[in-house]
Amino acid sequence: MNDGHLLLLASALLAVPAAAQDAPEVVVTGRGLASAPGERAYDTVVIDRAAIESDAANRLETVLGRVAGLDQFRRSDSRSANPTSQGITLRGLGGNAASRALLILDGVPQADPFGGWVAFPAYALSRLGEVRVTRGGGSGLYGAGALAGTVVLESATPDQLAPLSAEVAGGSRGSLDAQGTAALVRPGGFLTATAAYARGDGFVPTVAEDRGPVDRASPYAQASAAVRAVVRSGATEVQANLSAFTDARERGTAYSAIRSRGADASLRLVGHGRWGWSLLGYVQTRDFANQFPAINAARTSVTPTLDQYATPATGLGARVEVAPSIGGGADLRVGGDMRALSGRTEELYGFAAGTPTRRRVAGGRTLTAGGFADASAVRGPVTFSLGGRVDAWRISDGRLKERAFSGGLPLTDLSFPDRHGTEASGRAGAAWRVTKPLTLRAAGYRGWRLPTLNELFRSYRVGADATAANAVLTPEHLWGGEAGADWTPIGRVKLSATLFDNRLTGAIANVTMGQRPGTYPLVGLVAAGGAYRVRENLDAIRARGAEVDARWAAGAWSLSASYAHTASRVEASGAAAGLNGLRPAQTPLDQALTTIGWAGRGAALSATLRYVAAQFDDDQNTRRLAPATTLDARAAVPVGRGWSVELRSENISDTRVETGTSGANVIERATPRTLWLGVIHRER
Repeated sequence: MNDGHLLLLASALLAVPAAAQDAPEVVVTGRGLASAPGERAYDTVVIDRAAIESDAANRLETVLGRVAGLDQFRRSDSRSANPTSQGITLRGLGGNAASRALLILDGVPQADPFGGWVAFPAYALSRLGEVRVTRGGGSGLYGAGALAGTVVLESATPDQLAPLSAEVAGGSRGSLDAQGTAALVRPGGFLTATAAYARGDGFVPTVAEDRGPVDRASPYAQASAAVRAVVRSGATEVQANLSAFTDARERGTAYSAIRSRGADASLRLVGHGRWGWSLLGYVQTRDFANQFPAINAARTSVTPTLDQYATPATGLGARVEVAPSIGGGADLRVGGDMRALSGRTEELYGFAAGTPTRRRVAGGRTLTAGGFADASAVRGPVTFSLGGRVDAWRISDGRLKERAFSGGLPLTDLSFPDRHGTEASGRAGAAWRVTKPLTLRAAGYRGWRLPTLNELFRSYRVGADATAANAVLTPEHLWGGEAGADWTPIGRVKLSATLFDNRLTGAIANVTMGQRPGTYPLVGLVAAGGAYRVRENLDAIRARGAEVDARWAAGAWSLSASYAHTASRVEASGAAAGLNGLRPAQTPLDQALTTIGWAGRGAALSATLRYVAAQFDDDQNTRRLAPATTLDARAAVPVGRGWSVELRSENISDTRVETGTSGANVIERATPRTLWLGVIHRER
């Protein structure tokens, strides 16, 4: 759709309500159906727009980090991490970079169609109005894959948007961060446009004592844009979304360039009559390129070892939901959805004298389609919730082809058998309001996740380490339960505490199979100091723990805190027996965060203190990453009508936050101290 067509569509949509001037005034929000009453039975944390806007890094991944226990695979953010490490999970279930939590924006799943990771630079914070994080699996309302929990992003509503807003900040190491939003709001609808751009010269990811002549800074350049049109005609809202992003990074040496890009389009109809209903369709396109270097032990030379020059992927999906009016304090949601994913990786490898000698293509397709029902009932002080879904899944067209540029027969030409199956998932919970300030709740759930195309078909390297794909991986399954309490002694004070016990069977992990130099299946040569790993289904990961969330507000002051303690252990046998009893990789025992803020007379101040305990970078618990405590702060001071000056600081103490350790014991770090000075303008 070109710009002219988009403008014509927006004009036509916004004109529709004008014809119904005799209709009663309606509120157009751009949201889906209202949350069901049964949601209060589950452990849910809401991050409002004020908290989103106060983030010192101005990035979605650090906003999500306000919920203790919500982890990416690595501690680094999307300015320096490899995008393939940016899957999200909850409750200490570990991971191998694919998301075990379901991320949704305006009803649309956001995980990369090929790899399951999240393209964080695609989301300018100025376009978001709310984030809701529900810990625990089994929620089938938004689709399959809510194994560890659900993260729902909602676009900003008209009352949260200024007609025109812009902010520009300059920061350490030649950094620039700019965002702008325009909103045209009318009684029957609204049109918004958002654009964002960020760049920086970057920092050297390798810690100082491990650096060599090949190490250098890791620059980045990222941009995104989104257009949204929402109109209401009678009882029906029409919501159209179009967005795109591009992301270029380097990983701190030559031959480590990374490029991501993508575009999304969706159309959702929401009925707000006596029977609520929603109809959604969407398409996603992604492409990803990644170069991999080989570095000698002295870090004096670097050579190319693999060039993943294209990874085209597509996601197509649809969803229908109906909320019939049944009265009597009951709520029912029924519907169905499907998501079809396809993708492949195209790679050059076997480098000799800096020139590739071979080409590899690997990929396939997956499909999930299912139906769901979710019911809530309020009976006096008790709220009941019961929901479930049944999904059919299919993995098809899996292939791996490798060919030498010199010609001849293919080196590898594999077609993997198609597979299919069905899965059931669901959850049940209850919340009992014992007294006005105290509510007790309990829930149980079962979730599942289909392996990604990346896990099934693509082998990869990180430094000297190589990991082989596994085309016969089976779905992961989770059984879990939780019990908690919510205490609200006064209106602006809330304390929540939850105990949980989860068991993830068939957990997909990267299992070390060899640590000696040699040639291994699907990855080729592994040099000295490297490890050979294979993606395998472990027997299980058992995660038990506690979560505490608190918030307090009095006048201009506010305080929020989040803490998670998770004791996770691997249960393994057979080839992975050596992992039995160990902690899953990249899973800390404790996480804590607290934010204090003040806002008044157009000014705003906030500070966030984060702590993450030690964790292991590898499955064998030999590469320990040190604990870290960081402090971020933000101050915005008005200087004129609609104008403010902003000062932000990330990692004020310049704490070393270790993110990974290679086989040669070379340690990488996350973002060092970063200072920002900027200006903000908002029209009212």
